[in-house]
Amino acid sequence: MSDFDGGENLDRSLGPFMLWGLGVGYVISGMYFGWNLGLAEGGTLGLAIATFFIIIMYVTFTFSYTELACMIPKAGGAFDYANKALGPNMGFLGGMAQNIEFIFAPPAIAFAIGAYLNLHMPTIPVNAIAIAAFVIFTLVNIVGVKIAAIFELVITIIAVVELLIFAGVALPHFEVANLSVNALPNGVEGIFRAIPFAIWFFLAIEGVANVAEETVNPQRNIFIGFGSAIVTLVILCILTFTSAVGVGGWETVVYDVGSTTASDSPLPLAIKAISGGSDFLYHLIIWVGLFGLVASFHGIILAAGRATFEFGRVGYAPKIFGKTHKKFKTPAPALIFNMLIGILAVLSNETGAIITIACFGALSLYIISMLSFFKLRKDQPDLERPFKMIGYPVLPGLALVISSISLVAMTYYNLKTAAIFYGIMLLSFLWFKFFVNDDVKQAATSA
Repeated sequence: MSDFDGGENLDRSLGPFMLWGLGVGYVISGMYFGWNLGLAEGGTLGLAIATFFIIIMYVTFTFSYTELACMIPKAGGAFDYANKALGPNMGFLGGMAQNIEFIFAPPAIAFAIGAYLNLHMPTIPVNAIAIAAFVIFTLVNIVGVKIAAIFELVITIIAVVELLIFAGVALPHFEVANLSVNALPNGVEGIFRAIPFAIWFFLAIEGVANVAEETVNPQRNIFIGFGSAIVTLVILCILTFTSAVGVGGWETVVYDVGSTTASDSPLPLAIKAISGGSDFLYHLIIWVGLFGLVASFHGIILAAGRATFEFGRVGYAPKIFGKTHKKFKTPAPALIFNMLIGILAVLSNETGAIITIACFGALSLYIISMLSFFKLRKDQPDLERPFKMIGYPVLPGLALVISSISLVAMTYYNLKTAAIFYGIMLLSFLWFKFFVNDDVKQAATSA
């Protein structure tokens, strides 16, 4: 393990523009796939209503989380905030929820990468492409955070431009009537069933906080990165949703012609409905669309490595995960561990279930983070807050209420997946209670 004895310090090299690239990059794959599965559950109106409330949740949560990130700029994100505000038990649960979100999101994206490439290379299995993507981008992240962040920035810009091109092609074919076709096929229940796929539009933007220790002047630059990223994503979400569904109704971007299986490629389906799938633009959407998937895949791998790294560094996970690569100063052991778990998830072939598990982790993280936010405001009002959330307590309260309702609804409508998520949380917490030394817990809380 000599390559991994580089200590426990990360290299500080990221500026605000790179943070914007990371924030948008973590999330942008949600515009390219996944969200359309919510149309099968709720129809156009059901997913639209769910997305409306989820946008409110993410805007209020993101700026509240920015206050925490600027105040406590550490790689553990939600784990560090909950540890400080609520103690080691809630700190551990917040950290586990974060790890589950960040570890389970990449396999779903890897599967979509495989599905997109399989459209052009049907002889190569989807899973083989997904596993190859894991290996390649884990290695990129091991080589160095600055190289990884520059790569992320470039492909994110390409992915954003691609979405604008897609909207420019689709909007001339937009018809308002298409938005009302079978708009609420499963009634009010469909709104709640669509929640995890509305969350997928924005899932993982909080990963910006996990590179706080690698950010130059984090107290200023994290706010700029978070703020500009959430504004960009809200605009892209509304634009993509409206232009895609407006082409031919929601079923056009869920089911390929002659198929009853939901597709992982909604934007190519929309273009196919316009052009028949034979022109240059259709193939361009597929190939350039990969940049959006790769941006999120690569970015969340980066954030996940930092979250697992912090768990190992404080002793809440095996200490090897808290080590950095001797040469590159990146959390290589954590990155490799996450890759192995991700590959196992890919082999399950359950994209929808994997997305839902990631969303369970995200919502649990949001709830614990907002509880930490309120606790720190109440108990430690004199802590230096370079950025302070406006509208306290109403706006932060909205984030807490909507995320709590969403978690309850997701649990009710996804009982089997919920059992898997809560089972992982329970077993890991029992390990923490009985096998992690009290001195380690105390040291982590007071750090």
